[in-house]
Amino acid sequence: MFVAKRLILMVPLLLGITFLAFVLVRVAPGGPFDRERAPTSPEIERSLREKYHLDEPVWMQFGRYLGGLVRGDFGPSLKYRNHTVNDIIAQGLPVSLTLGALAFCFAIGLGVPLGIYSAVRKGSWDGWMCGAVSALAICVPSLVLGPALIMVFAIKLHWFPVALWASPWHVILPTVTLGSFFAGRIARLTCEGMLQTLQAEFIRTARAKGLSESAVLLKHALRPSLFPVISYSGPLLAELLTGSFVVENVFQIPGIGVLMVNSSLNRDYTVVVGLVILYAALLLILNLVVDVLYRLLDCRVTFD
Repeated sequence: MFVAKRLILMVPLLLGITFLAFVLVRVAPGGPFDRERAPTSPEIERSLREKYHLDEPVWMQFGRYLGGLVRGDFGPSLKYRNHTVNDIIAQGLPVSLTLGALAFCFAIGLGVPLGIYSAVRKGSWDGWMCGAVSALAICVPSLVLGPALIMVFAIKLHWFPVALWASPWHVILPTVTLGSFFAGRIARLTCEGMLQTLQAEFIRTARAKGLSESAVLLKHALRPSLFPVISYSGPLLAELLTGSFVVENVFQIPGIGVLMVNSSLNRDYTVVVGLVILYAALLLILNLVVDVLYRLLDCRVTFD
């Protein structure tokens, strides 16, 4: 019932997001034919606007767009005129999803052990070092980290390719660049959750029964200490999708992040609106999945 209610509520929310994106992209300065390589005469521009129905009132354009959207058609691209928005999304979405999934796995795989170790070794020099590493990861933005990794590991040491997305070696630097910030956030959340859990009554009871410290940590303390991380997973996945804009541009990865930036600069209305709808739908679905997962892991949480 909860899932069905959330899915129903997504429809008007997506409709509102679609309307705002559709209107805002049109009221922004400039037009889709202002940056043509060859000068466009008024007659040619008028013909192009008639072809793509840009000469109609906005409400009529929006109704026409919704009619295609119901059929799963995001419309034609105004700049890549031999491609539809569906074709562009089909080419770029798998790349962005792969990058986001790898960065998510990197953030979880590095952040959770780092946070646990920081909590267990609190007060020691190595615990302090782990906390410093996680804080540094949070402070350094991907716009700075990406070029730094390229300079060191691609240009100086020649260990990895500089850019593009052609082999497994091309994946490593973008994944580390995108996932480092979130690994630091997850490490801090895991550390705070573990410190609070270790002070709970049931942990003292487990230790009083003579259980080893590793059994106390893995069997009793680990699961409740990860609840903050699970709650953050929804916003984390959302930030990974939007954060890939910068990383994809730095490493010239052919994902939808690059398409979003280029289409915004070129005023490619249909591509921008289509990508906004896609991002909004993905984020709403991911948040729903996280809420359901949190309920499955913590029986104290109930759905109204």
